[in-house]
Amino acid sequence: MSEADAAVAAAGRTPSPLWTFGILRSELTTTLRRWRTLALLGVLAAVPVLIGIAVRIETGDGSSPGPGGGGGGPAFLSQVTNNGLFLVFAALAVTLPVFLPMAVGVVAGDSVAGEANAGTLRYLLVAPAGRTRLLLTKYASVLVFCLVATLVVALSALVVGLLLFPAGEVTTISGTRIGFGEGLLRAGLIAVVVAASLIGFAAIGLFVSTLTGSGIAAMAATVGLLITVQIVDGIPQLSAMHPYLFPHYWMSYADLLRAPVYWDEVVKNLGLQGLYAAVFGSAAWARFTTKDITA
Repeated sequence: MSEADAAVAAAGRTPSPLWTFGILRSELTTTLRRWRTLALLGVLAAVPVLIGIAVRIETGDGSSPGPGGGGGGPAFLSQVTNNGLFLVFAALAVTLPVFLPMAVGVVAGDSVAGEANAGTLRYLLVAPAGRTRLLLTKYASVLVFCLVATLVVALSALVVGLLLFPAGEVTTISGTRIGFGEGLLRAGLIAVVVAASLIGFAAIGLFVSTLTGSGIAAMAATVGLLITVQIVDGIPQLSAMHPYLFPHYWMSYADLLRAPVYWDEVVKNLGLQGLYAAVFGSAAWARFTTKDITA
């Protein structure tokens, strides 16, 4: 029995759902108010602004964005000048491989190790929460950050796109056209799918955070693991491993812009993320519930 569970048993009381909601709200408030978190969100919000301004300047003479005016560059970038809504898709394509997961890695890696490093983890366990409930709260707050970070990118891109470029019907990848309203709904769905694509990596970061008492070490290890897996996913000779790597299907959100929507790889992506969340979430629980908390 953990120290917190023993304290609860001794006190003869069980944490209520309202108490659980309170600790989650407190955790979210603390996470989102940290200067580091605000700086990360600020950088993410700035990426679509930079992309939009760069495309606007480059296409000022009527040429297409990309090297030599050939429409190269990240996915959807060549469509931004025709419809500002495509800046949302282009910004997510730019931030998803590196910027978004790095931000999540920093928050997830610091979730438990940061408390231990600051000497507050032991005090958190004195409250009638129990280690399992506290760990679930930490993970839930990281998942909320995944959604918030993704929405920051999407909303920033939407505002900049509508300010700098025309808006109207959206041409899908299949070549058909849909109304702006439906395109906006698909952009919202894509943002949710992108956020869900990060739940597996968030669980990995949480697990790493339970292995050390140093927040910086946990953040560095989580981000380092991300870079390593991204490199492995880009090596053709290791293609047999690719379908099992958590970032392999991240860009499958583009299939939501087809008509009709192509769900196969999106479902594979969400299923793979769920598997990673289950495996590394269980590993984090096993480690955290048996760990000797001294700080």
